[in-house]
Amino acid sequence: MRRSMRQSIVVLFMLWSGVCHAADILVFGDSLSAGYGLRADQAWPALLQRKLGKEGYKQQVINASVSGETTAGGKTRLPTALAQHKPRVVVIELGANDGLRGLPIKLMTDNLGAMARTAQEAGAKVVIIGMRLPPNYGPSYTEKFQQSFGAVAKTEGASLVPFLLEGFAQKRDLFQADGVHPIAEAQPLIVENVWGVLKPLLKR
Repeated sequence: MRRSMRQSIVVLFMLWSGVCHAADILVFGDSLSAGYGLRADQAWPALLQRKLGKEGYKQQVINASVSGETTAGGKTRLPTALAQHKPRVVVIELGANDGLRGLPIKLMTDNLGAMARTAQEAGAKVVIIGMRLPPNYGPSYTEKFQQSFGAVAKTEGASLVPFLLEGFAQKRDLFQADGVHPIAEAQPLIVENVWGVLKPLLKR
């Protein structure tokens, strides 16, 4: 009987820990943050966790990114992720798949804005990460797409990383064969692009 009770308590504790685990930083993105084509420990959110430790920060990073995710999918998923992880900072890295599919920019910005507000209402600070599109999508669409991230950040009072791939987007050797997803050697560069914006939001 006692052994059975102890086992039940252990199981309940494990379930509670899995459901209620609190995250200081929630990375909420697509394949660029999920680490497509890489080991989980090579993706930039994992490297961010290591950098936090080296810099003397105690924050924990939860990577809730999903390959192929759009802003519509992220908008649907976010409330559950916020309730589960209770983050203090939410890094939203979504929109690339909207752009690659040629979806209406207004729909994307509306979704990003809604996610930012939802996260803020849950008590989290928000970082919006911007992306850019190849020129073959046309100058009008690509320019409006690029500008939309800054517009959302300004409207919602969120912090902005202007471009996730800043500094190496044109370096073909830092991308996988698909030409879209950065290789492992490029992940530290992504961390540095994010770190300068994220650091002021953190407390030691």
